[in-house]
Amino acid sequence: MTSLRGVFIAALKSLLRGKSFLQAILAFWISPSSIPVQDQDAKPGMITTGRDAADFVKEAESLFLGPVDGAGLRDLSAKLKNQFRVGLWSNTACMLPSYNHQLPTGREHGQFLALDVGGSTLRVALVELRGEGGKGQASSILQMDSFKIDNEIKGLRGVCFFDWMAERILQTISKDSKQGHSPDDPLLVGMAWSFPIDQTSSKGGRLCGMGKGFLAAEGLLGEDLGDIIELACGRKGLHVELSAIVNDSNATLLSEAYLTPSTRFGLILGTGTNIAAHLPVTTIGKPKYGDRPDAWHAKASHVIVNTELGMFGKGVLPLTKWDCLLLESHPRPDFQPLEHLVSGYYVGEICRLALIEAIESTGIFGGVVPSSLLKPYTLDTETLSQIEADTSASLETARKIFTSHHPSSVEPTAADIAVLRALSSYIARRSASIIAASLFALWELKAEAEEELLRSLPADSPFVAETEAEMASPRTAVAFNGSVIEHYPGYRDILQKYTDDLVSSSERRGGAIELVPARESSLLGAAVALACLE
Repeated sequence: MTSLRGVFIAALKSLLRGKSFLQAILAFWISPSSIPVQDQDAKPGMITTGRDAADFVKEAESLFLGPVDGAGLRDLSAKLKNQFRVGLWSNTACMLPSYNHQLPTGREHGQFLALDVGGSTLRVALVELRGEGGKGQASSILQMDSFKIDNEIKGLRGVCFFDWMAERILQTISKDSKQGHSPDDPLLVGMAWSFPIDQTSSKGGRLCGMGKGFLAAEGLLGEDLGDIIELACGRKGLHVELSAIVNDSNATLLSEAYLTPSTRFGLILGTGTNIAAHLPVTTIGKPKYGDRPDAWHAKASHVIVNTELGMFGKGVLPLTKWDCLLLESHPRPDFQPLEHLVSGYYVGEICRLALIEAIESTGIFGGVVPSSLLKPYTLDTETLSQIEADTSASLETARKIFTSHHPSSVEPTAADIAVLRALSSYIARRSASIIAASLFALWELKAEAEEELLRSLPADSPFVAETEAEMASPRTAVAFNGSVIEHYPGYRDILQKYTDDLVSSSERRGGAIELVPARESSLLGAAVALACLE
């Protein structure tokens, strides 16, 4: 067995020749002499083929990264931009204009109750915005409580669920707020709502089926969500006024725009993905605005758009054979083409499918697929993230992490883990490249739309100065949130590099796109949305 010292020396030599750490480790660990090949006395269920593991890894790299390398990524971005244009004008399922037509100035101040209602957690926070004149931080959470939404809570029907919410709201705000205890002094509420809603104003919308095992909509379908929550709180003696409802990507954009004035996009990249974009109102087909009052249109030159990014990409995304395997068993293979290739929910599954082929064709992992990996979606992205975090020569930590989740009759070697680590890195890099192509497409689309808007405005329009300022901005900030972009090793830097390369290749000179983390974005974004209301 090769010594650890030998591994280190071989890797160091590769590094000196200009290879990355991963390439250096792979070059040593999966050299032909270290590849396990089954003999003729192999046990039943073990693979007897002797395909070269290094060749498999090279093929995987080509399949995952070849189509998004250089000009291929620029071409993909252009095709996505065309799809975005069509979606903005006519698709009623995506590119949805919100009621948020104002970005924060950074001077908004006050105390606001913010709710973050997700699939597994209710968070209630009392948020203080101090504005530019505030001492210390511009915003802070004075009080926050988090409540788990387990299956029992999900099973609460109709008003019972909202009564449960109201009790938790009261529990939180009674500690700090002096408001909300009389009808004359209600506590203003902003909410990030992670479920379908037919929004009819900035502060309300018709409740739809919530899915995810929730029964709260029973008997309440079509009723105004704001009224439902206000009445539930009233039954607990708490007087609130729900004045702003936002989704998670809109909240991310708004929360960072309060601190970073150049923020124009909000990116969510965790289990799922989405982007909110600040765009001229003229880029969106008029029917998509519904029956909004004339007063809204008179004030709005721009609007925050929920792109529903995951729904794009059909027919233009580069699919590998493993992507096709995933889609063959997916109940809705055409619903979210882009999300299938980038989000945390699917990255692990794509890697599982590629790894199984690697085991069966090269004999790595002793030619035995761990039984746990035979079930779909059992190799999660968090596990891959932990494995990629191990940059040691021996990969011992990564090996222990993998075996703790996926034990097998054959103990994996460092060479086996190196192959897994390579596959996961290619899939993560591809994910980052596609997100970069999406951001760049929206950035270019926005620039083009600003020019189109300016040409259409009369010289005396109050929107001229605002549009000219948008066009002159040298830097565009993209607020981000989500487990993949925040915690997957190297993902943010890779995404930034792909984005920088696309911008540098653009005919639009002088611009820059910068990724900026948005902390506690759902709660702060809900509070900022509330503060921006006139």
